[in-house]
Amino acid sequence: MEASQFDLIVLGSGSAARDAAGTAARDYGARVAMIERERWGGSCPNVACKPTKAYLVAADLVHDVNRLAPWMGVEVSPARPDLTRVRDWKRSLQRSQESWADLLETNGYELVRGEASFVGPHAVRVGDRLLEADRILIATGSRTAEPAIEGLGEVGWIDHVSALELTEVPESLLILGGGPVGLEFGQMFARFGSRVTIVNGGPRMAARFDPDAADELQQALEAEGIELVHESRVRRVRPDADAVVAELDPSGDEVRAARLLLASGRSINVEELNLDAAGVECSVRAIAVDRHLRTSAEGIWAAGDVTGIQFTPVAQYQARIAVDDMFGTGSRVADYDYLPTAIFTDPEIAAVGLTEAEARERGLEVDAVVHPLRNLTRAQYIAAEHGLFKVVFEPATRRALGVHVVSRGASDVVQGLGIALKLGATVDDLALAHHAYPTYGEGVKAAAERALQAPTPA
Repeated sequence: MEASQFDLIVLGSGSAARDAAGTAARDYGARVAMIERERWGGSCPNVACKPTKAYLVAADLVHDVNRLAPWMGVEVSPARPDLTRVRDWKRSLQRSQESWADLLETNGYELVRGEASFVGPHAVRVGDRLLEADRILIATGSRTAEPAIEGLGEVGWIDHVSALELTEVPESLLILGGGPVGLEFGQMFARFGSRVTIVNGGPRMAARFDPDAADELQQALEAEGIELVHESRVRRVRPDADAVVAELDPSGDEVRAARLLLASGRSINVEELNLDAAGVECSVRAIAVDRHLRTSAEGIWAAGDVTGIQFTPVAQYQARIAVDDMFGTGSRVADYDYLPTAIFTDPEIAAVGLTEAEARERGLEVDAVVHPLRNLTRAQYIAAEHGLFKVVFEPATRRALGVHVVSRGASDVVQGLGIALKLGATVDDLALAHHAYPTYGEGVKAAAERALQAPTPA
């Protein structure tokens, strides 16, 4: 079989794949083949980031109309979601598969539809085609993980993809997982009218965030009537009439809900790739890569969800580093120390830099200051009760180490602070900086002002 030759083969067509292919073709004149087995454009614009956040906007609007409008003196009828129309609106924001294919072909890539499988370190087979390149990028993404729960195959569970195709709001919803997907979907459906229970294996939801911030978010969710169950797992599930019954471990309690939503993790899409044939090391959670995104096999890189860091901006960031290593100077390396992260609940929880615990693990002396959201003028316009601004800093140098925010607009508040932290901004710099009023962002300044020291008398 004669092989088709390329400068770069990209496996996948999601955020990392598109960015890598575009950079290689545009900046280096590379001939690129892009292989996709399921959906052109990948998960983020089709079934994940973009449609999910659209639903969150709709749910927040329902909440604000019903809770804030009467309090503010705005006369409206009660807001009720029509999921069929919300779904149709969501679809109107998305590209069709034909449009995606046209766009990618316009960029000059050769599109190959099918399942890719390595037959060697520089060759992949797709159906009856053989493709070869000195450079291959694995960017095949991830999917909802199916936990080992007895009876799971007997119930009609949903995930972040199928939940956005529902045409009726479930009367009740049981969610497994207290991370970003579980919390966002839990609040979304609670605001649509579902009775929501979220079961999480750890002691708190949003476990990757600062504990003070996570606790504040939990209080906000519980105030809306969402039931949070900690340090529990589902042992088994069974169908019961039109519902699902879940038995919890270790309590043995049973939870009954109309729908079961899985949000307890992601599985990387590598099973069909035959990575052993290429010599690529891989664990259950991630393909092993170095700071240049090189895998264990010469000439093969990986980027995006398959590296175990599952954020769309990180996928794009990694892709550009990988392409620079393939075709450029190779001087760039991946650095995640100042990566802004967020969960888009209401209030949002967002962070950049280190938590107190992370700083101490690095052997640093740590202090922190906190300012409550409810003290901000902007927050008082929406009667916000739960939220905070926290600055972690090193007392001796005054260097700011991390900023943690629970507030509306928290993701926007922390967005630009990564640069400040990277450049060595101090807690005093944050306290003495100018700010706009009234804003949510001024909460960072207000928190930092709590750390200001009285000037030493001359």
